[in-house]
Amino acid sequence: MALVGVTVVAVAGVALVATRSLPPPTTTTTTTPTTTVPPTTTTTAPPTVTIDAVGDTELGNTPTLPPDPLGYLAPLRPYLEAPIVFGNLEGTMTSTKRSKCLATPKFCYAFKVPPSFARDYRAVGFTVLNSANNHAYDYGAAGVAATSRALAGAGIVQAGLPGQIGVVRDGAVRVAFVDFAPYYNTNNMLDFAQAATLIAAAHREAQVVVVYMHAGAEGPGAAHVTRRTETFVGENRGNPYAFAHAAIDDGADLVIASGPHVLRGLQWYRGHLIDYSLGDFVNYYDFATVGPLKYSAVLRVTLRANGSFVAGRFTSFVLSAAGLPQFDPSGAAATFVNQLSASDFGASAALIGPTGAITPVG
Repeated sequence: MALVGVTVVAVAGVALVATRSLPPPTTTTTTTPTTTVPPTTTTTAPPTVTIDAVGDTELGNTPTLPPDPLGYLAPLRPYLEAPIVFGNLEGTMTSTKRSKCLATPKFCYAFKVPPSFARDYRAVGFTVLNSANNHAYDYGAAGVAATSRALAGAGIVQAGLPGQIGVVRDGAVRVAFVDFAPYYNTNNMLDFAQAATLIAAAHREAQVVVVYMHAGAEGPGAAHVTRRTETFVGENRGNPYAFAHAAIDDGADLVIASGPHVLRGLQWYRGHLIDYSLGDFVNYYDFATVGPLKYSAVLRVTLRANGSFVAGRFTSFVLSAAGLPQFDPSGAAATFVNQLSASDFGASAALIGPTGAITPVG
């Protein structure tokens, strides 16, 4: 700490001796009114964190790739300006050739993009990417390692691999992302005890804890939260409703999700927000963009450092044929989500207002 010097100046009085007698001086007393100024009270607002969250991102699949990935993503930059920007990385960043589909090619999908694409994600605003999903191991352990190297090299925090918690900052507040999927080779959402342990560990690392889940059935018919265990292609995809509630009971401050490739509803639980699916956000010719699958969104949430909700905003997008989200001033995605929320959650639905604002009831 620098020391501030204080200079005190003393002025000595000078006595004057007169050469002749003078009448005694007349003393005049002037009273100056005194005004009492109350002390200034400075109120410092408690610190907050702001997060922009999106759903699944797929920048193509080698060799079907955007010729200029940064140019493809550039129109999204104005919508991803929060200090923390989160998305799901649906696939790998690797040049590895051996995929999981070599053994069972029928109805098998393996996604990869070049490791250099990590820098394009960072340039458009992403600070945290999730790897807890069914495509993280599309190219085996080599693909996982290459993806982790690419993300770290680009300055992006990774979360979701077994035991992995991603920690970032917004100012002085640390935020931990604990990401889950229904698989043994990720943080496993089917193991509620393991999830509770990881959430507790996250709270030792950060003030605010965000839980992500890659969960639920897929496709246009999977928009509703069933409150039951959901399956897809024979896989147990978890019970998103039960898991989200358990995560908040265990200490999560916010729960977000994707995986169904379609938007789902929003709910309040114990004062915390749950978004059950943010759908697809970037999808370069990998998945269909018709019907409800075309709706996309950016969810912005501001939380206090104690994890309590401050504000939320839902921005509606529509995916183009090339899988690029385009801002939709009509708010069709928000209307769709409000219908789902009211149908699935009733009085606990988190509803989106005409301007996109999400406000707690009461």
